[in-house]
Amino acid sequence: MSLTAVIQRVTIFFLLIALGVPALAGPTPTDAQRQASIEVADSLEYGHYADVTLDDAWSRRAFDRFLDVLDSQRAYLLQRDVDAFSDLRTSLDDAVTQGKLTRVYALYDRYQQRVETRLKWLLARVDDGLDFDYTSQARLALDRESAGWAGDEGALDTLWHKRLKNAALSLSLSDQSPEAVKKTLHDRYEGQLSRVSQTKPEDVLELFMAAVTGTVDPHTEYFSPRQSESFDIQMRLSLEGIGALLQTEGEYVKVASLVPGGPAAKSGVLQPADRIVGVGQGKSGEMVNVVGMRLDDVVELIRGPKGSTVRLDVIPAKAVDVTRSHVVKIVRDTVELEDQAASSEVVTVHRDDGDHRIGVIKIPTFYVDFDAWQAGEEDYRSSTRDVAKEIKKLKAQNVEGILLDLRNNGGGALQEANSLVGLFIDRGPTVQVRDARGRISLYGDTDSGVAYDGPLGVLVNRLSASASEIFAGAIQDYGRGLIIGSQTFGKGTVQTLSDLSHGQIKLTRAKFYRVSGESTQLRGVTPDITFPSLIDPQTIGESSLDNALPWDTVRAVQYRRYGHPSTYLDTLKARHRQRVEQEPNFLYLEQQASLIKKLREQQTSVSLNREQRQREMDAQEKEELALENRRRRALGLEPLAHWADARNGDTNGGGEPAPDPIDRAQVIEGSQIVLDYARLGRSH
Repeated sequence: MSLTAVIQRVTIFFLLIALGVPALAGPTPTDAQRQASIEVADSLEYGHYADVTLDDAWSRRAFDRFLDVLDSQRAYLLQRDVDAFSDLRTSLDDAVTQGKLTRVYALYDRYQQRVETRLKWLLARVDDGLDFDYTSQARLALDRESAGWAGDEGALDTLWHKRLKNAALSLSLSDQSPEAVKKTLHDRYEGQLSRVSQTKPEDVLELFMAAVTGTVDPHTEYFSPRQSESFDIQMRLSLEGIGALLQTEGEYVKVASLVPGGPAAKSGVLQPADRIVGVGQGKSGEMVNVVGMRLDDVVELIRGPKGSTVRLDVIPAKAVDVTRSHVVKIVRDTVELEDQAASSEVVTVHRDDGDHRIGVIKIPTFYVDFDAWQAGEEDYRSSTRDVAKEIKKLKAQNVEGILLDLRNNGGGALQEANSLVGLFIDRGPTVQVRDARGRISLYGDTDSGVAYDGPLGVLVNRLSASASEIFAGAIQDYGRGLIIGSQTFGKGTVQTLSDLSHGQIKLTRAKFYRVSGESTQLRGVTPDITFPSLIDPQTIGESSLDNALPWDTVRAVQYRRYGHPSTYLDTLKARHRQRVEQEPNFLYLEQQASLIKKLREQQTSVSLNREQRQREMDAQEKEELALENRRRRALGLEPLAHWADARNGDTNGGGEPAPDPIDRAQVIEGSQIVLDYARLGRSH
């Protein structure tokens, strides 16, 4: 995973004590942790889908990865620290397979010392006063993953002087007074120092195991007993909170995904890749700065009883400058099956020859009430059963086609993906699963008959993953319908969770393949008709993760094609392009995606000159505001005076958040495409 994604699975600390300063003995491995290491090594070598050999070549990769997990921005350790532990480059395989973790923990202790020294250095400078000169032309690089290790403390002092200056400037530009800036930074570094001093041996094992498993693939993970409990809560979806899965990225906590039907998803105020920099309780509780805080501590702040309110200070995913955060409010709730149920509507498409009706079915996740199913209840809930009911309702309303909306559907029960395909085909295979031995199991629909045999479209995006990709791939391979939207996530691997003597391991054991023989891994499903996307594939998706398993193929299976949508693609694309060139929301989406890409490519550093920084921020907001107002004028809406109004959700001028117009525009255009497809099919 790119460090922007390792740190995904663990809480990274900004951590402990100085060389040359007397210190207490650092954390040392327990017998239980040594045994866990041995069991993880056995699992990787004998249970993983890939051919894993823990040897000297692997050691070199694991050593570099452990350094990356600890100090991805090369901001704490010195070259001589790395050299002092160079023996681990060829001995980590022995350390893991034999549970000899003493040197690993010693390396962590060295890192811990460096971090605590740096935090004390920062606190001393904050307390001395932040009398910075913001008139120089200096800039701070935003990403140092490829930088070399510093040769001495002086080089890191220079780096951290810039970092501290940038932190103070960012807060100042966010309208904090000098006193507030000083207090915020003091509290931030003091909090980090306090948390660092509480590091336990279990914390070190979690970080090291993240490096060990991350060398193999991004979805294989070790869970300590504490992490196992949190994972179980996530899987049960019984947690009372906001319904968001979080991960760490550097010193920030980032939204990894939203739980369908959860409070965050319903409110629309959070998006994947948003960064959370503060958490406040209730409508007026103190906003706690969480930059650099442990992930589990941040999660604890966000969790809370049903019905209570949490406030989050958020940097939007598309923001280039981290000074542009805003506060959102979410009422905590539990996620129930009903909240994730499929639902439908009829979209009226206006044409010269009159109005036409297209059915749209939203499927947030592939769900099944396992308890009721296992108990033998006849009326148990499932996504397939609910979709079948929605199809029946839509057919009764004489729709001319159906669009299935799988955007943001991260997957779910494999059996549901198979049975859902069966609503649209008359028996047949749906997915192939290959295990580590190369054995292929074939899954499919065994029930005869279909629920719907008319024109069909499937709307997907970058957050459509796993079971969604199996379904979309099968519909595409069978020629049963059109795939519309943006390229899907690309998760085509299968994991199992196994208990260890100390903790658990989630292990990649198999890969998915379409009936055509193509893997859904890495590449996902490519739509027949593509929509622009605001989601950056370099930060979200399988291809953004380090050591993702490769795309490959197996032999295709025999299956019957129901149609040939490709016959009509040139015509469908031409009509789609003609429409969206006149559609303000689609034009906005394309232009916004292009602008975000340009800004990210241009801004690899930030200015430490106040006036220049303000000019850069103002220029970005001016471009954003111009795009938004161009869209609003085309729709007959009043233009906004300030970009902050649009950023805070005031898209209708009345001060209240309106439904996402881009989301709706994609549903409308998807319906238009399905109608075109239906009419072309009738004419041939």
